[in-house]
Amino acid sequence: MSEQSHMIEALETPCLLLEEKRLERNILRLRDKADRLGVALRPHLKTGKSVEVARRVLSGTSPKATVSTLREAELFADAGVRDILYAVGIVPQKLDRVLAIRQRGCDLSILLDSVQQAEAVAAKCAATGETIPVLVEIDSDGHRSGLPTTSPELLEIAALLVNSGAELRGVLTHAGESYGVSGAEAHAAFAERERSATVTAAAALRRAGYSCPVVSVGSTPTAHAARDLTGVTELRAGVYTFFDLVMAGIGVCGTDDIALSVLTTVIGRQRDKGWILVDAGWMALSRDRGTAAQAIDQGYGLVCDAGGQLIPDLVMTAANQEHGIIALRSGPTAPLPELPVGTRLRILPNHACATAAQHNGYHVLSPDPVLNGQFWSRISGW
Repeated sequence: MSEQSHMIEALETPCLLLEEKRLERNILRLRDKADRLGVALRPHLKTGKSVEVARRVLSGTSPKATVSTLREAELFADAGVRDILYAVGIVPQKLDRVLAIRQRGCDLSILLDSVQQAEAVAAKCAATGETIPVLVEIDSDGHRSGLPTTSPELLEIAALLVNSGAELRGVLTHAGESYGVSGAEAHAAFAERERSATVTAAAALRRAGYSCPVVSVGSTPTAHAARDLTGVTELRAGVYTFFDLVMAGIGVCGTDDIALSVLTTVIGRQRDKGWILVDAGWMALSRDRGTAAQAIDQGYGLVCDAGGQLIPDLVMTAANQEHGIIALRSGPTAPLPELPVGTRLRILPNHACATAAQHNGYHVLSPDPVLNGQFWSRISGW
């Protein structure tokens, strides 16, 4: 039995496995893409939420990072990351915490898309004499938040920030609707929408006399599909480090690129129903059913053997809090594979971010004996 097999057998289930070689391969794939396009890469650390993962994702002497919570910003600032973008719209109640992180020596920038938010930032800067760097979010696809490219509020926000002592650092967009289409051509079209929207907004600011040094775009599908990022300065993405079944379902990766899985153990069988029961339910995998809207619904995840090989046609079809139900996609009339009680299985997740959030760390699988078996902790909270 190999060292990895011994390790897997010794683990308590359910738990989270991370294949280090797949992680490294995924990281290098996007790093090389950003280099070819001539833009800086600002990885989103919200997927891993781990210092050990971040050390592998971030590169260069002055790495740039994106986070989705101030808790993440605090963790990575304490770990030495000095350029962090908090990429969720700011609220007044969080500005003191933003300033506290900046006072640790971290250049933390924030995001907003309304005059009301800009007024709060302006008031805080005027009252404290501190400078807070701000990016204005631009709506490139109607997905969620952001200003239309031609909104008159863009220049109003710029004036509020600059006149108060805040720093207008640039513009940002995220084409979240790219998750709803499939294939490189469709994703490339969304990437161009990102580029066009932000470059147009930056040009409007510059014509009005404002500096706009940062033009930031990105999502995992568009980052991999982008062909021309003229006028863009940085590229953001997050789930590309681990990948998942949603990304595989829209053609961004293959299942053999997915670095994350949940280790589980067979605890029973209901032969008349065509079920195999395991000890990983939605508390281990999350409730995310992101593939349900795709051409192929992968249930709560695809099933692999303990070595990570997919078992054909086997899917986790249902999940209770601590029970998972595994069945054949073709239905209960087909013969189930013989998987006795105690058999170890691995479940590939629909959404890596959501599944990882259910656990306090990663059990690392690696051909490197120094790394194999390590436990990389992760954080939660906001």
